[in-house]
Amino acid sequence: MDLGIAGRTVLVCASSKGLGRACAWELARAGCTLIINGRDEGALDREAEAIARETGVAVRIVVADQNSEEGLGALLACCGSIDILVNNNGGPPARAFRDVDAGWLEAGVHSNMIVPIRLVQAVLDGMVERRFGRIVCITSVAVKQVLPGLEVSSAARTGLTGFLAGVARGVAHANVTINSLLPGAFATARSQSMLEATAKAQGIAPEELQRQALAANPSRRMGRPEEFGAACAFLCSAQAGYITGQNLVIDGGAFPAVI
Repeated sequence: MDLGIAGRTVLVCASSKGLGRACAWELARAGCTLIINGRDEGALDREAEAIARETGVAVRIVVADQNSEEGLGALLACCGSIDILVNNNGGPPARAFRDVDAGWLEAGVHSNMIVPIRLVQAVLDGMVERRFGRIVCITSVAVKQVLPGLEVSSAARTGLTGFLAGVARGVAHANVTINSLLPGAFATARSQSMLEATAKAQGIAPEELQRQALAANPSRRMGRPEEFGAACAFLCSAQAGYITGQNLVIDGGAFPAVI
């Protein structure tokens, strides 16, 4: 399927690994010009080389920690020509709510709410002027589902969701859409580290905890990053122009929602 976005310029934040990387690859396969971001210059160089070699698209890297003012500034400097923004940032590790101090809370809200909002603000006017824009925010199923230990993540990402809900309706007339993808359990390094931390806290083997989790998931498996990337690419497509302000849960059916 031709997504109709070949030649569009894309910024994918935190895209040297995991779900951000998967999104970058799928958008490159759709013909987009890429800007990828991360803190590890070596990892970014390897990804950029591999993507360019396989897809033939131009790839630029921005080595930056988006949680710092300097790093965020480096990303903001790219935003004037961005047609598609994929907001992504690591969430805070699990922590019991009684152990959440002011610094932990402020850091979580900054990285998972304030930083993506500032990036949206930076790209939006240009998108409206050009009458095309796609913004996809990678948040978490924790926006909808209680996950013990991830209260800060839930609070920050839910705040981001609420902030952008109204913004999305205000720019839809200009063929600019804003949607969020809410991942459940995917086969990524972050999921593995969270699994190991939870297993340690519960005093059981990680393999047993994973067996229990997979048994409870209707799909009986974890998600593959490339599946997530494909969903992201579709939301960025020309064909998805009538989808905005939505929050798509991708978790194999684990969240038992009716609507």
